[in-house]
Amino acid sequence: MNRPFVKPSTLATLDIGSSKVSCVIAHIGGRDKKIEIVGYGYNASKGIKNGVITDINQATLSICNAVETAEQMANERISRVIINVSGDKTRSLVRSTTISLHKNRPISEHDIEKIISKSNSKINAADNELVHCLPTNYRVDDGDNVKDPRNIYGESLSLDLMLGFYPDMLYKNLAAVIENAHLEIAEKTFSAYASALSCMVDDEKELGATLVDIGGGTTSIVTFKNGYPTHFSTIPIGGNNITNDIAWGLTTSSLHAEDLKIRHGCAFLISQDESESINVYPVGEEDDNYIKQIHKSDLINIIAPRVEEIFEMINKKLVEHGLKDASSHRVILTGGCSLLAGIRDVAALILDKQVRLGVARNIPNIPKELYSPVFSTALGMLLFAINYKERKPLNVISRPNIEIGGIGKIVSWFKQNF
Repeated sequence: MNRPFVKPSTLATLDIGSSKVSCVIAHIGGRDKKIEIVGYGYNASKGIKNGVITDINQATLSICNAVETAEQMANERISRVIINVSGDKTRSLVRSTTISLHKNRPISEHDIEKIISKSNSKINAADNELVHCLPTNYRVDDGDNVKDPRNIYGESLSLDLMLGFYPDMLYKNLAAVIENAHLEIAEKTFSAYASALSCMVDDEKELGATLVDIGGGTTSIVTFKNGYPTHFSTIPIGGNNITNDIAWGLTTSSLHAEDLKIRHGCAFLISQDESESINVYPVGEEDDNYIKQIHKSDLINIIAPRVEEIFEMINKKLVEHGLKDASSHRVILTGGCSLLAGIRDVAALILDKQVRLGVARNIPNIPKELYSPVFSTALGMLLFAINYKERKPLNVISRPNIEIGGIGKIVSWFKQNF
């Protein structure tokens, strides 16, 4: 059973990623919903890989450290948090519902309530946790999308409902970690959706744009059109894959590989990289006597193929959803790996789109330290919470669904129940 989300005057968000855990605490002003960030904390994440909990104790410690730092800065304790879910196991689908209208009167608030209630009824999660239940496009008499159908005459009203799912077992592990940290989940959202709320402007959402959040273990994608998300997707590759490639290729530690990526990395090669040298510590050696020098080009020749692979996979997602040839469609890059030098140029070349870097631009007076693509999700969850309009059903059906679980789950379900 889902507990209704009540908007408090103090909000806390927890971005649980494969590279870092971030906590942001904010006070929310009255009617204007002004956001005042009063505390934040972050640290490297442990026990989390590709958005999935792999070690309960290590993950709990990572969360506790980030929350404690934020609480000390804010000088207050928090008990409930808005969390993100990510990873290549996230799924979404659009469910369409239609109701008949009274021909002799315009669409009323009662009609809106009726179609939302009908859309929310009998949602089948199929062994998944229901993360999102977003009303998106209204249509009158199967016509064009309508922002607000109230006071319009018609014979039928249709509504598209965007449903987001996350595997139940993975969510239980995530919930266990939150509980171990003596916290309660107030609400949850897909990482990419939160990042889009903080980074995308209204015109981009209306005209059509895709936000690509390149995290440590995964890359999360959300596409908007007519002001609403049209699909979510994820690819199981992120910045950590680049770091691992460097560590393997240069026989160095993961920590040093990450440092090389940040300080000297680039998504493409230029001529001067052939002559410039950088220092590399062999794995297990921290003495300067064992430093070896390599050409910067050797580092970039490791990075570039993985970056190209990431955007080739993103391009495939755009093709699958019919967005490849949409000339007005643009791409916003965010997440920690979007700071890699030259990555925007590679993205524009492979995707054949206008590409810009996304930071949290929809919250004023952000602390300077948080004004970075690294914190797009944590900040976006504040906007998600104060503008929360989802209406989730109190009870969700859990039985095999061919759209989510596949035919294998149907067979398994029948074996268990008959």
